[in-house]
Amino acid sequence: MLNEGDTAPDFELKDTEGNTVKLSDFRGKKVVLYFYPRDDTPGCTIEACSFRDDLGKFKAKNTVILGFSLDDSNSHRKFAEKYKLPFTLLCGTKEVAEKYGAYGDKGIFGFGIKRTTVIIDEKGKVAKVFEKVKPQGHSEEVLSSI
Repeated sequence: MLNEGDTAPDFELKDTEGNTVKLSDFRGKKVVLYFYPRDDTPGCTIEACSFRDDLGKFKAKNTVILGFSLDDSNSHRKFAEKYKLPFTLLCGTKEVAEKYGAYGDKGIFGFGIKRTTVIIDEKGKVAKVFEKVKPQGHSEEVLSSI
C-alpha cells in the first residue's frame, strides 16, 4: 500500500479512445486517481456522477480526475456516454492497480479492484489515500482534502 509522501507509481495506460495516458503527463496539476470495480454498476455510477457534478470545483483547485477500472475501452465509452462523464477513464491493468494497493482479495467477491482513491500532488507524490471508499459523498470528501 502507498503512504502519504511516496512517489506515485507512473503508468502508461489507454483511455476510452485508445490514447496513451501517463501519470507523468499531469505534473504541475493535482490528480485524483480513483479505482472502481466496474462500469455502469450502482456504486460505481454514483461515484462517477459525483465526480462529474463536482468537476468544476476540482478544476478550480488545479485538479484532474482519472477513473480506473479493468473494463475495456468499449465499456468505458458506453459508460462515459450514458452518464456524460467529462473526465478520463483509464483501461487499467491488474499490475498497476496492485502498485496502488487497489487490487486484492475482496472476500466473497473474489479478487478484483478495491474501491480506492489516491490524491497525487503536483510533483507526483501521494498526498492522501482513501481505502474502502463509500461512493455516496466521496467526491465531497476528496474535495475537502485538496
